[in-house]
Amino acid sequence: MKKETIKDAARILLGAGLIFAGVSHLTFARKDFQAQVPDWVPLNEDDTVIYSGIAEITLGSALVLANNKQKETVGKIAAAFFTAIFPGNISQYVNRRSAFGLDTDRKRFVRLFFQPALVYWALKSTSKL
Repeated sequence: MKKETIKDAARILLGAGLIFAGVSHLTFARKDFQAQVPDWVPLNEDDTVIYSGIAEITLGSALVLANNKQKETVGKIAAAFFTAIFPGNISQYVNRRSAFGLDTDRKRFVRLFFQPALVYWALKSTSKL
């Protein structure tokens, strides 16, 4: 399989995951996502979850539909988004908020290591060969 085909598959999978996460923000996982909103965010928790869900659907769609000229830019935006929402994961850990089955300090701590992986995935799957 060609390297470009693998990268495109990875990019599309990441985009589909973001679309799914965005839809879950707006529907069945709304309460769980509220547990990740840091106390210092100046918006209502539910509004924050709705806005971030819309952003995820938009970003996921952009990743899926990006043409060759757009891929790298969209990947950088996705990486920045994953970086920007990382404080939510930290807040969930520090404040010991259970959500998404993360009901122990250890599980919440291990979850923190997945965010850098998402940043890497976004950049690697959209970079030029």
